[in-house]
Amino acid sequence: MSSEPRTEKDWYSILGARPSDSPAELRQKYQKLALLYHPDKQRRDISAEQEAEGARKFIEISQAWKILGNEETKRTYDLRRRDGEMTRSFPVDNQIHIEDMIWHEDEEYYYYSCRCGGQYIADKSDLQQTSLVNCDSCSLIIEILQEAQR
Repeated sequence: MSSEPRTEKDWYSILGARPSDSPAELRQKYQKLALLYHPDKQRRDISAEQEAEGARKFIEISQAWKILGNEETKRTYDLRRRDGEMTRSFPVDNQIHIEDMIWHEDEEYYYYSCRCGGQYIADKSDLQQTSLVNCDSCSLIIEILQEAQR
């Protein structure tokens, strides 16, 4: 059972910026694009489709600046982005929904059989901290998806 991971827009690429850019560089890139796509700055002879695309792009640029132009929201976004990169860097073999795992009542843990014959074992506290679990006898890793992620 696999599920597509949630994807968030890359606000840096929308502004044509890099995470290492200074606040002044981010502001400059935002202002340049905002002037280019601002609805009041568009030519009068463009089609309705081009006008709508320009407005959509302007809104997207404004959203990117709202996040990257504020130190606190930028820091939060950067942390989420790094967390996503770290998760993607692990060789996740499969994504399993928690409902597909078996609850071992006596020992109080969930388990799921690996294709090597080993098991992925996670207790409730493990599932609150992380959703990546190693097989107990090989190097494969699964991501356990909580019900809210469905």
